[in-house]
This record gives sequence, structure tokens and C-alpha cells, in this order.
Amino acid sequence: MNSNNVPRIPLLIGGERVQSRTDQWRDVVNPATQQVLARVPMATADEVEAAIAAASRAFATWRRAPIGARARVFLRYQHLIRENMKPLAAMLTAEQGKTLADAEGDVFRGLEVVEHAANIGLLQMGELANNVANGVDTHTLLQPLGVCAGITPFNFPAMIPLWMFPMAIACGNTFVLKPSEQDPMVTMRLAELALEAGVPAGVLNVVHGGAEVVDALCDHPAIRAVSFVGSTRVGTHVYRRATLAGKRVQCMMGAKNHAVVLPDAHPAQTLDALAGAAFGAAGQRCMAVSVAVLVGAARAWLPGLVERARRMSVGDGSAKGTDVGPLISCAARERVEALIARGVEEGARLELDGRLPPLDGGLREGNFVGPTIFSGVKPGMALYDEEIFGPVLCIVEAATLAEAIAFVNANPNGNGTALFTQSGAAARRFEEEIDVGQVGINVPIPVPVPLFSFSGSRASKLGDLGPYGKQAVLFHTQTKTVTTRWFYDDVSAGVDTTITLR
Repeated sequence: MNSNNVPRIPLLIGGERVQSRTDQWRDVVNPATQQVLARVPMATADEVEAAIAAASRAFATWRRAPIGARARVFLRYQHLIRENMKPLAAMLTAEQGKTLADAEGDVFRGLEVVEHAANIGLLQMGELANNVANGVDTHTLLQPLGVCAGITPFNFPAMIPLWMFPMAIACGNTFVLKPSEQDPMVTMRLAELALEAGVPAGVLNVVHGGAEVVDALCDHPAIRAVSFVGSTRVGTHVYRRATLAGKRVQCMMGAKNHAVVLPDAHPAQTLDALAGAAFGAAGQRCMAVSVAVLVGAARAWLPGLVERARRMSVGDGSAKGTDVGPLISCAARERVEALIARGVEEGARLELDGRLPPLDGGLREGNFVGPTIFSGVKPGMALYDEEIFGPVLCIVEAATLAEAIAFVNANPNGNGTALFTQSGAAARRFEEEIDVGQVGINVPIPVPVPLFSFSGSRASKLGDLGPYGKQAVLFHTQTKTVTTRWFYDDVSAGVDTTITLR
């Protein structure tokens, strides 16, 4: 297709779809076929400034919107997302590559946060202590901060933006969103639906771009808080730069998630869970299981795991029956293939090789790597030390649960982990001793529902508060504590102090 005929993705500034004046554009490519779907602009400095200015102007009125009015916007918004679930998922699959089932799950998990935002009337309540001293009362107000910003990754282009802007806006803030330039189409459609639901002009703005736009959001004095999900390298940069500029910052970053398997675990369910968690979404989940620690007799399960992975279908995510879609880009595929080759060179045993999977027709140009399993993996190998972000599972052995816990805790990252067992005692010990943000017991990808907050420890998270749940309200509001005292005549003097309401 001629590049002049490819749709150009607009910016969203002040409620208007604005065509960028930049001379820098990037192709949005279907990773299964290499078809160019659209072109996305790298916004200019003036365009970023315009988006922030629009958000600043809108805050003056939106902050005063009644809390019930804010809640009703998100009641309408969740209805619109439900009505558009199928086309949103199809768009997401086309630009990101994950299967349609995974794409619907991506949208649905974001929808759950929108539903949570509709409860803002309960979530944003302050506290009151009556008569803390003679005639003195104290109460708190949770007031919006101002303009907030979000920087989101390619792997969940629906869910993660919906983690961020609904809660921020429901709290009375305005928002500037920078989605991934690799797959911004579904994010833009969700922003359009938000306006249709009643989000006022300027309350939600979207700019596209790379490092320059990220730095501008970190530096701008009008932005009060920044949320980020992505790599440890970029997240550390965002945290340092934005906090230096005096902003609140929450960064959800890299991972190396371990699943510990005890010999008493349910075999079939455990193998299915490991295969789905390691290879689903082509391993491009921050919560993907990338290391399985087989404890004691569970080490004999390796052949069964290899056979289960071998049966998974690799192909276009839009095709029925596909289990593993493509990686997001040619560069991502080359990086994963290079890490597989390096694993062999460093002495790990390649139990299942997913490079060059058999594919038909136009898919031969796609960014496909099939399920890959290594055993004999050790710390110090690139396979273990780096976040692969592909369908590669490393197998590690441990003699005891204690040894497995120590192994997991020694990893620099602490995003998610799981234990497979039928022992309540083992599960309780694991919960108590593991130093990881999200813990699953017979649940391979333990992402919490929005009533709770996404978390993380060590190198997987910077900042004290999470992106949704009650912590999101605390992150997006300023607590104001008010102490009051009213004077009236002493009753003992014979003066009637009764207040009559007219």
C-alpha cells in the first residue's frame, strides 16, 4: 500500500482530533503479516505543550464537577466498552498480534478498572474524627492534584491505559496519555469512546512520540503526577527525572517471574497453567512465567511440559485455534532468537526450539517464535538474567521448598510469582516468606482485580502506590486535613445554644 494512502493517527488535544504537523512518522505494522496499518506521528514540542495546556484549562472546571457526575461518566463508558468489545479486540489483535481471546481479555481487564472508577463516590471519601479536643473536630479531604500523565507499553494497549486515566479522571484530575507508538490504534479508540461517554474536552488528551515526549511529560511544571509501565531501564529514567522535577511517580517495571512446582501439585492443571502463562501472548506479559522451579520429584514433569508446549499452535492471532501469536516487531523476534542462541552457547539444554516455526503463506514474514524450553538454566546466563519478553521458559531445579523460595528471593525482580501445591502449610509458608508483589497459589498469573492494587517489589517497582484499587485514589489525590472549632456561649450562663434549622 502506498504510504500516502495509509491512515494517519491523530493526536487528541482539547477534545479535538488534531493532525500532527511533525515531519517524523512511524509505521504501525501488523506483526503477523508486516502489513502497514497506519502511521503514527512523533508529536512536536508545541503539540505536547498544547495538550498539557488543554488539560490545565480543563482542570479548573473538572475539579469542581460533582462526584456523582464523574461517576456517571464512567458508568456510560463501561457500557460503551462492552458494546464495542469485539471490534476493539480485533483492532488490538491486528496491531499487537495477540490472539483474539487474549485481546478480549486485555480489554476486559481494563473494563474492570473502569467499573471500579464508577464507584468513586465511595472511594474518594475522607475521614472524620469528632471532638479530638474540647469542641474541636478534624476531617480530611481527598482533593485532585491537577494534570496527570501516563506512559504505557505495547504489550497491553487497552488494559494499561485503562489502569491509568479512568481512576485519575474519576478523582477530578485531567490527563495526558502517551501510548506506545508501536500499537496506538486501540488506545485512541478507547479515548474516543471516553469522550463519547461524556469526558469533557481537555480532560483526556493523547500525544504520540518517543523519548522526547516522555522527557517533556517528566519535566513539565504543570504535570503533578506520572504513571509508567514498561522496561526497568526506561522506568528508572522516568522515576529519577520526574521525581527530580517534584512529581509523584509510580513505575511498574521489569520482571522475571518464577513458578514453583511441588510434587503434590495437580499434574494436568499445573502443566496447562505453566504452558499458558509462559507462552500465551507470545510471552509478552510483564506477569508471564519465565522460570519454572521444579522441586524434588516434580523434576520428572519436564517431558510432560515439553510435550504440552509442543502441541500449542503458532500463527496469526486472528485465526481460530491459535495459541501463540507473533512478537510485536522484527527487532523483538531477532532479540529473542539471539537470546535462545546465547542460551545454547552458555550451556543450557534446549529441550524445545521454537525458532522458525512452520508457517504458511504470508505468515512467513511474520515475527513468530514458537514455545521454547531450556533446562539446566543458572543465574549468570543471559537467559536467566535478562527479561526475555518472548515465549521462552527456563527450567530450574530445587531440592526443597526452602531452597526454591531462597532462589526466587535472590532474583533482583519481584513482580509476580506462583506456587503449585495441594498443601495449605506449604502455601502459607510461601506467602509469608516470598518477597514478590503478586503471589498466586495455583494461579499462574496473579494479577489482582481492581478492588486490590497491582504491586511489585525490588527492581520491579518504583514508588509506594499502585495504579488501581484504593492506592490509585491516594496516588491521584492530595490529602488535606482540616481542623475546626466553633465558639458559642456557655450553656451554664443560661443562654440557649440550640441551633434552629430554617
